[in-house]
Amino acid sequence: MRKARALDVKGWVRNLPDGRVEAVLEGEEEKVNKLLEWMRVGPEMAVVESLDVDWQRYTGEFSNFRIVR
Repeated sequence: MRKARALDVKGWVRNLPDGRVEAVLEGEEEKVNKLLEWMRVGPEMAVVESLDVDWQRYTGEFSNFRIVR
């Protein structure tokens, strides 16, 4: 969440019961790509095995970035 906000990327992120993480990101393509690069490594102590990305058309739906529980 902190990295997304620092990059001014909007949307949400949540942890799934099976250990995966799901996120919806929205913002300038360059900033979203920077966040995706960071997500490929993850925060300290994280183990990232893969990252699947599904690009969709920008909708302007989000006004901030939040954690969904």
